[in-house]
Amino acid sequence: MAGSAPEGSQFDARHYDAKMNELLTQDGQDFFTSYDEVYDTFDVMGLQENLLRGIYAYGFEKPSAIQQRGIVPFCKGLDVIQQAQSGTGKTATFCSGILQQLDYGLVECQALVLAPTRELAQQIEKVMRALGDYLGVKVHACFGGTSVREDQRILASGVHVVVGTPGRVFDMLQRQSLRPGYIKMFVLDEADEMLSRGFKDQIYDIFQLLPSKIQVGVFSATMPPEALEITRKFMNKPVRILVKRDELTLEGIKQFYVNVEKEEWKLETLCDLYETLAITQSVIFVNTRRKVDWLTDKMRSKDHTVSATHGDLDQNTRDIIMREFRSGSSRVLITTDLLARGIDVQQVSLVINYDLPTQSENYLHRIGRSGRFGRKGVAINFVTRDDERMLFDIQKFYHVVVEELPSNVADLL
Repeated sequence: MAGSAPEGSQFDARHYDAKMNELLTQDGQDFFTSYDEVYDTFDVMGLQENLLRGIYAYGFEKPSAIQQRGIVPFCKGLDVIQQAQSGTGKTATFCSGILQQLDYGLVECQALVLAPTRELAQQIEKVMRALGDYLGVKVHACFGGTSVREDQRILASGVHVVVGTPGRVFDMLQRQSLRPGYIKMFVLDEADEMLSRGFKDQIYDIFQLLPSKIQVGVFSATMPPEALEITRKFMNKPVRILVKRDELTLEGIKQFYVNVEKEEWKLETLCDLYETLAITQSVIFVNTRRKVDWLTDKMRSKDHTVSATHGDLDQNTRDIIMREFRSGSSRVLITTDLLARGIDVQQVSLVINYDLPTQSENYLHRIGRSGRFGRKGVAINFVTRDDERMLFDIQKFYHVVVEELPSNVADLL
């Protein structure tokens, strides 16, 4: 998806794996141990109550594959190498691991996260703030192109976490505006991207200035040899968590947006579209369980037949609803992101994002298809004025262009 070329092609992935195995076993012993424990829910990870509140308030209901494996070892203070493609929830994995371990009574920088671009640094800062909302976390993003003096002022006033690009972070360390004495966690996000952008020397320089006893997390979509070299130099008995690439793809899916201006106008737009929907099976995504119930009531009161499912329903009820939908006895399913990954209904040819996802990553899981079947599909995104930025981010993240919905939508299905 986003990021460097190797991610998209299966061939490169195999090449990397071969190269990696060669590097890992060249001295006759495994450098990593693998960590395979899986935690199916956030509730069983032993996280602080206020962190859980932040996770659920952010809209997460069920951990993604990398989160099920990756949060706990990081929380235990282990050095980790986590490999999963973009869009699988790596950011929230290390944000949770950091937030769990901070000493909030000590307003000193205790965690440093490096990212290859200012956009990613800002995104990480946003996720860290949101997840740490109930913990009172102080986060600051440092990157080039902004006022050095402002960075110095904020750092002097005290933060728990600094997220930034290597250049500006190194600058802040050199000026002693960022004092490394209390840093106990160091994370490299999108390590492969960072190395391909030539940040290797700067990363090494930064590392030299950090305390010797430090927990290191490396997060990356691919593991090129240079990334391995970094892990060998910096890490102590790291555990490796590898999440196989998802076969989901956006290929063959026509993506459109409808400019609905205001939230209040979405319902009418949906009802207008519904005449068209009746032809085919469709899934409608909203962002909260409460909204699932609200929209379901509204649609039913207008005599539309819809099914609804979300995380508050017990598994048995959800299974029955999904069976109805799969059998075709119900044509429209209203749901939250929780089920985005679980709905592989062969005949769904239309997905409506009544609400845009709160994170670009979830867009793929909502509308992406197992490309192997070569099935076509249509996705329609309802976009209010407030959503324009999010739509822009989604297009950039996936390198796609989302066009305005034409009037002949029925012909597309």
